[in-house]
Amino acid sequence: MNLKEWAKAQGVHPQTAYRWFREGNLPVPAERVGPRTILVNVEADTVPGVVGGVGLYARVSSPGQEPDLERQTARLSAWAEKAGHRVVRIESEVASGMNGSRAKARRLLADPDVTTVVVEHKDRLGLVNVELIEAALFATGRRLVVLDDGGAEDDLAADMVEVLTAFCARVYGHRSAKNRARRALEAAANDG
Repeated sequence: MNLKEWAKAQGVHPQTAYRWFREGNLPVPAERVGPRTILVNVEADTVPGVVGGVGLYARVSSPGQEPDLERQTARLSAWAEKAGHRVVRIESEVASGMNGSRAKARRLLADPDVTTVVVEHKDRLGLVNVELIEAALFATGRRLVVLDDGGAEDDLAADMVEVLTAFCARVYGHRSAKNRARRALEAAANDG
């Protein structure tokens, strides 16, 4: 089986699997057989599917996005039902993707009954270091499934405003941070 197929079956992004291969950290034997082909030496029946319980996680950055939170949760639930998976936990929260101390995300990741974590977009789990969460899940025999691997531009724009607001708040004070962030984005849009 090629590396990309193996990665998808494991719930690992193909680029993460390739990086593991390059660094010698791939947990299964693999060899390069061509300039762009890497074969993973596993039996087809040993590649695990979704077993155990599925945990669904939805997140938005601000209270004004709560309708999107409900839409995410509905889409995740519909996917699990259509695929016939047993959902053992659903967590949804309004929190920054930059904040690592999100109670509901932690509760979901700590639940031993959740063997597969499902999110709509990778950035819903976190804006940075999601690959570390993927690797930690994989090391414990669990996996991450991302329904839409492409980023949602509206979500990314909202998260960018949030990051700029945080930086401006530190530099200029909380009072004018939001306005400065908005002006910085407008200036960037006019330049590009």
